[in-house]
Amino acid sequence: MLAIEVDHLSKKFVEVQALSDISFTVEEGETFGFLGPNGAGKTTTIRILTGISPPTSGSAKVFGRDIVKETIAARRTMGIVSENSNVYDDLSAWRNMMLSAQLYGIGKATREKRGRELLELFGLWERKDSKARGFSKGMKRRLTIAMGLINDPRLLFLDEPTSGLDVQSNLIIRDVIRDLGSKGVTVFLTTHNIEEANLACDRVAIINKGRIAAIDSPERLKGTIQSVQSVEVAFANPDPSIADKLRSITGISEVRKEGDKFRLFTEDPPSVIAQVTELAKNEGNRIVSLNTYGPSLEDVFIKLTGLEVRTKGVKAID
Repeated sequence: MLAIEVDHLSKKFVEVQALSDISFTVEEGETFGFLGPNGAGKTTTIRILTGISPPTSGSAKVFGRDIVKETIAARRTMGIVSENSNVYDDLSAWRNMMLSAQLYGIGKATREKRGRELLELFGLWERKDSKARGFSKGMKRRLTIAMGLINDPRLLFLDEPTSGLDVQSNLIIRDVIRDLGSKGVTVFLTTHNIEEANLACDRVAIINKGRIAAIDSPERLKGTIQSVQSVEVAFANPDPSIADKLRSITGISEVRKEGDKFRLFTEDPPSVIAQVTELAKNEGNRIVSLNTYGPSLEDVFIKLTGLEVRTKGVKAID
């Protein structure tokens, strides 16, 4: 069964065309990533799919229910976690959970059992009686997601769930997303974090300027641009002039500095490896590591969105 069906959906705000005729489907039990730069239309799509904002044209269904005509019935099947926290600072973690459950009409015994399970899952049980005001951003985010799961939804909307969070919170949230997928819960995840989409999602839709640029599994998306291969090299002595010398190597289309390494984009890795080795020998510079890579989801993202920034001739994602 399809969890989500979007058919020729458009949304216009006065002079701004936020969405332009987008169509896609999400299978039940799938973790579906909606990947795009800020302002691409991700949050607008979620607001339409959750019945908060009506589309200008087109339609959307959640488990076969039209989100405009059958909003209440559709929303009973879903949990919604917006990018902005909906936690009440003056209430404890437990009271926030119970309030969220009461809004869904969940009985006392069920909501207390479910509330404890979720707070334990998100590492918040020991702080259940603490007011949310004293929580870190990561703890509040975990509490927000726990509240979104209190009604045991078939479909969970997560809008930028790990944006700006600490490592521990990131890992907990990613584990929960994987666990939900194994239990057959459909997860609709919007993010501009490419690695998050690569690790968590069964399929990814890349949206840019309100239009769908591509939809497929992360690995198949990478396969669409096999010409983007690269060689990654790190030198024992990373002399500042080495970047210019690398650019002079035949067959390199781009040199990108990534931390203490250089990534060399080429269609002919064997030739580039030979020339890099020769360069290091001539310069008396030892190679610390040398690896070859196929295209990454980041490469696909850059190619389809054109989102690049040049800094002193070295490209990077904003």
